[in-house]
Amino acid sequence: MTSETSANILTLNCWGIPYVSKHRTARMSAIAETCASREYDIICLQEVWSESDFKTIKAKVQEVLPYSHYFYSGVMGSGICILSRYPIHEVMFHKWPLNGYVHKIHHGDWFGGKGVGLCKIKIRDMFVNIYVVHLHAEYNRENDEYKAHRVLQAFDTAQFVRMTSGGADAVILTGDLNTEPQDLAYRIIRGVAGLTDACPNSVSHIGTNECANNSYTTSKIARTRPEGKRIDYILYLDSSAIKAEITNYELPLPNRVPYKDFSYSDHEAVTATLKFTSGEHTVKDFDVTDSLKEAKGVCETALKSVQRQRFWYRYRFEYTTGFFNCDILLHNVHEFDMEQCGEERFESGMFSYRDLLDEVE
Repeated sequence: MTSETSANILTLNCWGIPYVSKHRTARMSAIAETCASREYDIICLQEVWSESDFKTIKAKVQEVLPYSHYFYSGVMGSGICILSRYPIHEVMFHKWPLNGYVHKIHHGDWFGGKGVGLCKIKIRDMFVNIYVVHLHAEYNRENDEYKAHRVLQAFDTAQFVRMTSGGADAVILTGDLNTEPQDLAYRIIRGVAGLTDACPNSVSHIGTNECANNSYTTSKIARTRPEGKRIDYILYLDSSAIKAEITNYELPLPNRVPYKDFSYSDHEAVTATLKFTSGEHTVKDFDVTDSLKEAKGVCETALKSVQRQRFWYRYRFEYTTGFFNCDILLHNVHEFDMEQCGEERFESGMFSYRDLLDEVE
């Protein structure tokens, strides 16, 4: 292969929820302009929930990034897509078995059918696996009922990377992980898959979400933690024949869309330049034993919590009408059974949990 090759990668959570996200149409148009700027070789987007938004972006970047793929899944689509300057040779989508609860309608993660998308891209004579992910949201850090969901999604994703990257010269994983660098899900996805964070330590404190300079950050949050939280990432892994290193890392977009009083998204875009060099070298190995043991405890606690709530959910849905007509609701309970929303839905994700137990043992 060519002795040295570079690629500019960009990732952005676009916050593109139809009828909910503010200034969505104008922001998507501005995002499309950015994607078409010829500065980036591969772009990975999340929360592109509208197919028309994807088509708008795709049409705008066609001359610069002629190859693209949107990963369809769930009721609303997965929300994730990849745009590339280089040919896409293979695509694959792995849907997570555990992704929120159907009865948590106001959270909506379950309806998105989230998972990890993979495009195998040929950069000159080198094959690079590009993964894009968007883990379950963290709605309440102090009382995080979805922590186990993200931990298992992270483990499932890392396992998927390990199983699909055998023939790749390099791996790049991007997206909104909804987890900070000190959190368990971050340690799991990096450690199990052997990934390196593109963000240098010198700027690791700079956030990508809920930043004070973002127009969509509330004043209360901005005062509490003005630097925001870093939850959007570009992670990478080289191979024994190809060495990858970061030559540039930044948050490239201005605080506001030009001539507007709002930001591109409620997240900041992240970009990194990776330089690939041919030549044999040693691939780093990670010891994740402690993290896997911690994950085991988190999952066991979560499963017990779901089991305790099982009766409460049955009582609430059978004896209150809520937003639904009682007769319709009771019919749905018999047909679907709310256990599937809670315990059985969580236990269906225990395939990943059992794999995790095997790793611990």
